[in-house]
Amino acid sequence: MIALMREQGHCQRRDERGSAVIELTLLVPALAVMLGLLVGGGRLWFARTTIQEAAQTAARSASLARSADQAASEGTAAAKSSLATGGLVCVNPAVSIGTQAFSVPVGSPATVTSSVSCSVLFGDVFLPGMPGTITLSGSGTSALDTYRSRAR
Repeated sequence: MIALMREQGHCQRRDERGSAVIELTLLVPALAVMLGLLVGGGRLWFARTTIQEAAQTAARSASLARSADQAASEGTAAAKSSLATGGLVCVNPAVSIGTQAFSVPVGSPATVTSSVSCSVLFGDVFLPGMPGTITLSGSGTSALDTYRSRAR
């Protein structure tokens, strides 16, 4: 039966040379894009987490200060130190400390707020459509001791 099919031309054997090269040519770019997405996504997650942690650290440090001026300077220093310790490369970091809580009378609950933002470099992640920098921000709050003296 097989001999008869061969004679009639039904079982022609196809030449499969080069098919592995074609498969590899189609597969490598897809894998490269997937790897780029993983690297970009991981860097974005790391940057957001680090900035949020820096904002919370700034608020906590500012809430331990005795005056509004001291809170602003200590909170800013703590945020910048946290960003540097985390290893995040920020372009134009901005730190804002809300010290309105120091004007609240002793015995009343109050919280210090902070906001940290910076532009994170993504130019070395080779993905089509990926911007060179992304600006991210985070915020934090920390309670002042209700019965501790406060100086504006």
